[in-house]
Amino acid sequence: MDKSIVQLVDELPTDNITVKVLNAIDYLMPGQWTNLVGFDNSIRTITGETDAQVIQRIRDRAVVLYHDPKYGYQSAVQIYQTIDTADVAIGTAALANKIGEKISFLSILSNITPKPEVLQSFDLALKIAAEIIAFCKLNGIPQPNPQEFVKALNNNYQDAALMRMGALVCLDGLLPLGPNFLSKIHQTIAQADTTILTQNPVFASLSNFIPGGTPSDKLGFINQGFNAVQDWINNLVTKTGITPESIFNALGNCIQIADDNLDFVAAFIDQSTNYYQHTGIQTVARKVILQAQDSVKSELPTTIPSVNSNPSSASVASSSTQYTVGQTVEVWDGEEEDWYEATIQKVKETEYFVHYTGYGSSEDEWVNAGDVRVRDHGTTDDNGYAIGQKVKVWDEEQEEWYSAIIEKTEGNQYYVNYIDYDDSYNEWVDADEIS
Repeated sequence: MDKSIVQLVDELPTDNITVKVLNAIDYLMPGQWTNLVGFDNSIRTITGETDAQVIQRIRDRAVVLYHDPKYGYQSAVQIYQTIDTADVAIGTAALANKIGEKISFLSILSNITPKPEVLQSFDLALKIAAEIIAFCKLNGIPQPNPQEFVKALNNNYQDAALMRMGALVCLDGLLPLGPNFLSKIHQTIAQADTTILTQNPVFASLSNFIPGGTPSDKLGFINQGFNAVQDWINNLVTKTGITPESIFNALGNCIQIADDNLDFVAAFIDQSTNYYQHTGIQTVARKVILQAQDSVKSELPTTIPSVNSNPSSASVASSSTQYTVGQTVEVWDGEEEDWYEATIQKVKETEYFVHYTGYGSSEDEWVNAGDVRVRDHGTTDDNGYAIGQKVKVWDEEQEEWYSAIIEKTEGNQYYVNYIDYDDSYNEWVDADEIS
């Protein structure tokens, strides 16, 4: 019987060669990846949920969803596992006992032969094809679609999924093939025939997932996928300035490297780590946990008090509204004095790590709950405000913006309850005093 998603996540290592290697290169994706392991811990971290009974319900629902074939979760995990299984070679078992230790490469390098460039080129291209296929399965896209994948890659790839793509560029591209790896791969695929493809062990394991009735059709899809992702890869390399040497140096900060031959180091990393499967399981876990949370929340009773029905019933308006990972919100920018649309990526008590819509990951940041709101654009008045809406109110005397909730409206005036202040501070303010 296949393992459940709970078992897969619970079995992820907290520290081994794979984790060390990913930690070594995660500076390229700042704030995007932590080694999230343990299923219940993953639920708490991803959803912000603390109620033990709700966590158990999310856990149970996630198990059911994972095994439902219409969602493609199991198929995606199978793809991630297939890729790494095909890459495993001599020395893996022995090195597995080195968890938590610094690894000396010197004693094993003589037993490892770097992959030929053709084989290495196809391995990277096949991993891109696998990522496209897995992405489409996880997002309910009936047929693998490189264009839809690239759109997501450019706009909202994050966490373990983004880390996996970064690792692919570093460990399967730059390190073994050098700075001109894109042109080498392009030339290799363009000149390849189906014989080379069918003899590739990764292709043999992945072939059933790749669209196309013949090896020639499958080669066409692989080429299409690689071409679609080239711009993103090139932009990553250009933006970060990464080189084979900088990757080598970063790895040396986490594990002891006793040989500076990049081909051999790349071969060792390739054959002794399973970053694709490790981050793949984390990606699937995040997806299924969020779906399970939505399903469970829809069944839980909710009580939404009307702020206009009895304003004096609550002495303090609370700023501790719990937002969830993946939720679209608006975030207050004090410098710009305006709200910006963003997506919650991580939750830490009353702080949220957000990605701003339309902006690069360099703008991602932690923000306080008081500067976050949800907004129903369909129920606002002519000024764009509504009863129950969180706003910022300008205090001329203090020269500062304060968070408040609109409780009543009369034309261009709004009766507000300041968050974290008692009702004695409630007041009417003009439309030009709020944002």
